[in-house]
Amino acid sequence: MSDVHHYDPNEIDRIMRMAPVIPVLVVNDLGHARETAEALVEGGLKVLEVTLRTDRAIEAIKRMNLVKGAIVGAGTVTNPDQLHAALDAGSEFIVSPGLTRRLGDAAIKSGIPFLPGVANSGDIMRGMDMGLTHFKFFPAMANGGVPALKSLAAPFYKCKFCPTGGISADNAAEWLAMPSVLCVGGSWVAPAGASPEEITRLAKEACELTAAA
Repeated sequence: MSDVHHYDPNEIDRIMRMAPVIPVLVVNDLGHARETAEALVEGGLKVLEVTLRTDRAIEAIKRMNLVKGAIVGAGTVTNPDQLHAALDAGSEFIVSPGLTRRLGDAAIKSGIPFLPGVANSGDIMRGMDMGLTHFKFFPAMANGGVPALKSLAAPFYKCKFCPTGGISADNAAEWLAMPSVLCVGGSWVAPAGASPEEITRLAKEACELTAAA
């Protein structure tokens, strides 16, 4: 266990700046995992978050990792066991819905780029105490939307955010217009049952969202 990596916040910053939208993927059908990843990458969205909400998620991460250009991470990671399973599957970053000391310590110790979920100032302060500056604001719309994050971002001006939860093509540009927001997370770019062509089209549209911000 002496192989302790040094945590580098610049890595999660780099990943968050790669595209305006990080697709949040719930994989129920492994047969479409790889082609979904290929379609998203073709459309310009290379950073893919596979949520650990299904039994197939870990295998989906392995399959998507085979796609050239894809940067595949695990989402909905809630404890160190899931963290290590995600790392073993080849995850290049980790996203969690919240932040506990136990999970945070394990993620930082692993050296993996880490994006923990926060909902209020106490969450952000806990993360900052651990040396973290980049957070997922979740659930974004249920937590008060853009006005809520603007209020939180003011005292925590050194922090950067990826709002997730209720974000759509219709409201993403409003979030992306905030200086503290580097990207948004959303599932609309890969809806259930969509063809690869449709996913690529939605991904291309998502890549252009910053222009509207």
